[in-house]
Amino acid sequence: MNWTSKEFIWLDWAILAIGILAIIVAVYRTIKKDKEKMKGADSQDYLFGKGEPWYIIGAAIFAANIGSEHLVGLAGTGAKDGVGMAHWEMQGWMILILGWLFVPFYQLLNNKMGKIITMPDFLKFRYTQRTGSWLSIITLIAYVLTKVSVTAFTGGIFFEYLIGLPFWYGAIGLIVVTAIFTVFGGMKGVMTLSAIQTPILIIGSFLVLFLGLNMLGNGSITEGWSQMMNVCNAAHDGFGTTHLFHTDPADPMYNQYPGYVVFLGASIIGFWYWCTDQHIVQRVLGQTKGEDNAKVMARARRGTIAAGYFKLLPVFMFLIPGMVAYALSMKTGSGIEMDITNTHDTDGAFAMMVKNILPAGVKGIVTIGFVCALVASLAAFFNSCATLFTEDFYKPMKKGMSEAHYVLVGRIATVVVVILGLAWMPIMMNMGNLYSYLQDIQSLIAPAMVAVFTLGIFSKRITPKAGEWGLIGGFLIGMLRLVTNVLTSSGKAAMDGAFWDATAWFWQTNWLVFEVWLLVFIIVMMFVVSFFTPAPSKAQVEAITFNAEYRKSIRESWTIGDVIASLGVIALCAAFYIYFW
Repeated sequence: MNWTSKEFIWLDWAILAIGILAIIVAVYRTIKKDKEKMKGADSQDYLFGKGEPWYIIGAAIFAANIGSEHLVGLAGTGAKDGVGMAHWEMQGWMILILGWLFVPFYQLLNNKMGKIITMPDFLKFRYTQRTGSWLSIITLIAYVLTKVSVTAFTGGIFFEYLIGLPFWYGAIGLIVVTAIFTVFGGMKGVMTLSAIQTPILIIGSFLVLFLGLNMLGNGSITEGWSQMMNVCNAAHDGFGTTHLFHTDPADPMYNQYPGYVVFLGASIIGFWYWCTDQHIVQRVLGQTKGEDNAKVMARARRGTIAAGYFKLLPVFMFLIPGMVAYALSMKTGSGIEMDITNTHDTDGAFAMMVKNILPAGVKGIVTIGFVCALVASLAAFFNSCATLFTEDFYKPMKKGMSEAHYVLVGRIATVVVVILGLAWMPIMMNMGNLYSYLQDIQSLIAPAMVAVFTLGIFSKRITPKAGEWGLIGGFLIGMLRLVTNVLTSSGKAAMDGAFWDATAWFWQTNWLVFEVWLLVFIIVMMFVVSFFTPAPSKAQVEAITFNAEYRKSIRESWTIGDVIASLGVIALCAAFYIYFW
C-alpha cells in the first residue's frame, strides 16, 4: 500500500464510509434518547435545545461558525493575502462580550417575557413590532443570500479539489444531506454533531498545518515556518502578506485593508455576528429555560469563554495552512500548483493540502471531520431560519395550534430555505469574487444591527421609533450601496455621467471606511429621531435596567476562575497581534 499517495485510495474511502455511518448511528441514538426524555415538550425544545453543559455550548458556538467558507475561503485568502483576513477570525475577545454583557440582558428579557426569546423578540420588546419583523426579514434574507448559498458553493469547491467530485454534485449533495439531517435532528442533532466533529476538525487541521510545515522545511517544522514567512514576506511586490496592518498606500493590499481602520471595520462585523446574530446567539438562548438565573448565566458564560478559546484556532487551522500552501507551490515536487491571481486556485488551497500532505487513511479520518463541520454549520443556519420563521412570523398569525404543528412548520421552513439557497447560487456565482461578496454584504448589514442593539440596551433616551428608523434606514442604505457595488464592480469600474460623478463618494469609498461612516450616521440619526418621537414606555426602560435582585444573581453567576479564563483569551489575542503587527 502506498501510504504517501496523493490521491484518495480505497482505505480513505472505507474509513470515510464507516465513520459517517457510525456518526449517523450515534446522532440517531442521542436524538431518540432525548425525545424519550422530553415527551410532551414544546417546539422550543426542538428549535433551541435545552440544558447542554458549558463545553457543549462552546463547541456548538465554534462549530456553528466554522463552515466551508473557512475550509475554502479563509485558506484561500491566506494563500492570496496572508494574515490580512485574520482580523475577522482573531475575535475570541468579542465572544466574551456575548457571555459577559449580552447574556444577562437576554436572560433578563427572557424572565420578563416568560419565554426563550429570539433577536426579533428583543427588538419588538424594546422598540416596535415593526422593528422586530424587519430584523426577521433582514436576517432571513442574509441567511439565504450569504450563509446557505455561500456554504454550499464553497463546499462544492472543496469536494471538487479534494476528491474530484463535480462542483454541482458536491454543492447540491451537501445541501440535501444537511436539509434531511436538520429536519429530523433539530437543535439536539446539531449540538450532538458539533460535539463529534469539533475534536476531529481541530486535530485534522493541525495535522495539515504541521505536516505542511514539515514538508516545507525538509523535515523541520521550525524551518518550514521560517520558509513560509520568507516566501510570504516577498509576496505582493515585496510588501509581504505577514502583517495585519497595511499603512503604505503603495502596498497592493492597502486599497482593500486601509491602515488601522481594518480593525474597527472587522470589529463592527464581529460585534453584530457574535453578539446579536440569531445563528450564534441561539446556541446560548437554548440554555435559558427552567433553571435558576445564576446557574443559567454561569453555564452560558462559560460556554462563551470556551468558544473564545476555540475561536483562536481557525487562523492556525485554515488561514496559515493557506499561506503554507502558497509557499509549497514554490517548492518543486510538493504536488501543489497555484497561481495567486487565480481565485479558483487559491480557493482550493486547503483541499490541495489535505490531498497532498496527509498520509493514506488519515485523509479519510480528517475528511470525516470536515464533512461533519460542513453539515453542522449549514444545519445551524437552517435551524435558525426555521426558528425565526416559526417564532416570529407563524406563531403570531396562527395562535393556539398544537406544538407538533409548530415543529412541522419549522421543518417546512427549513425546506423552503434550502430551495431558496439553491435558486440563488447561480446568480451569486456571477457576482464576482465570492469572499469579497460575502464580506461586502456583512459590512452593509452590520452597522444597523450594532447601532440598534447597542443603543437599545445602553440608552434609555432612544425611542421606539428611533430604533425602527435606524434598523430600516440603515439596511436600505446598505442595500443601495450593494446595488452600486454590483453595477460598478465594487467601485472599480469607470462610470461616466453626471449622476455617477456626483455620487462617486457613495460608491467609490473603501468598503471598510463606508461601514464605519454608515454606523456613525445611523447612531446620529437615531438620536435626532429620538428628540421628535415619543419616549419609550416604563416597561421598555425597565427591561434594560438592572435591579438589585438581578445584579445579585449576576454576581453569583461568575467566579474568579471565569475572570482569569477570560483574561487568558484576551492575552492570546493580543499576543497574535503583537507577532503579526
